Amino acid sequence: MLNCAIHGADDLRLDEQTPEPLGPAQVRVGIKAVGICGSDLHYYRHGRVGDFVIREPLTPGHEASGRVLEVGSEVTAVKPGDRVALDPVRTCGVCRYCRQGDSNHCEAVHFFGSASRYPHMQGAMREQVVVQEKQCLPVPDSLSFELAAFGEPLAVALHAVRSAGSLLGKSVMVVGAGPIGALILMAARLAGASQVTVVDIVDETLATCTRVGATRTINVAADPAAIEALAAGKGSIDVCFEASGHYAGLANAIRVTRPRGVIVTVGTLSGSSDGCPFNQIMVKSLSVIGSFRFVDEYAWAVDYLSRGLLDVSPLLTAAVPVANVHDAFALAADRHQAMKVMVTF
Repeated sequence: MLNCAIHGADDLRLDEQTPEPLGPAQVRVGIKAVGICGSDLHYYRHGRVGDFVIREPLTPGHEASGRVLEVGSEVTAVKPGDRVALDPVRTCGVCRYCRQGDSNHCEAVHFFGSASRYPHMQGAMREQVVVQEKQCLPVPDSLSFELAAFGEPLAVALHAVRSAGSLLGKSVMVVGAGPIGALILMAARLAGASQVTVVDIVDETLATCTRVGATRTINVAADPAAIEALAAGKGSIDVCFEASGHYAGLANAIRVTRPRGVIVTVGTLSGSSDGCPFNQIMVKSLSVIGSFRFVDEYAWAVDYLSRGLLDVSPLLTAAVPVANVHDAFALAADRHQAMKVMVTF
């Protein structure tokens, strides 16, 4: 079967692999669409994501959908021919975190396309994957494979919004207008936020956020005074989501959030923390909450997509055949041109 493998920085290859054997409780899925995530781009461009360094060829991809090809003898929930979105997470179910309902912190988690441990956990950017039955969530014919693959990033967004508590009638700001930020915006509006301001430095992504529900957008590079206005009087935002992955974004979140407000951090922070007003967390009695992956929100995400509660189609920039996977990664890396790029099989 055809497989995409990252061997190191700027070294992505197409190769042939032998399909995995199928166990009695497993499902073989023919992949149809895989989204390129920011972590996939980091592996491709730098050979690492933070402390997770590629030490063997890594198949990327954790945003996936496909069609069931074969099922094991014990599988009852899906059958060959079913269209499914794939939950990229397999947890142990027995560690202390799984037992207390925090499976996103499972001590033995298997997550598609991650170099967090060795041997690496291979991802979905290949013709076939073998997964557990519970990782397959059926989707209707009305939902394209490309849109079904949004299940994973939408689950991340839903978990972040859930972590913030009630948003009903509240003012919200999202820092970072990438796919996760845009999905947080959409989820926040669905949760009843009265207004959602989105901040970024790229006009094209901000324009997309306007299309999917932002009440205001700010290019902070072009209009830094707008942030200062929001920060006046100790801040005016009830809940702020930091989805840019930069300390400068967190600094702005701290500045604009009102006393006793909430900040949810979603992006993996990079850059220098110099100048970040951490003391204001104490001075303004802010609640700062980290949001990592998701728990049961993947099923919610697939349900929302299947029922049309959220239309993510404006976020889909292109679906690129796997034969042109290098072009797909190049496009995905250009924030002026792309929001979400899918690789198709």
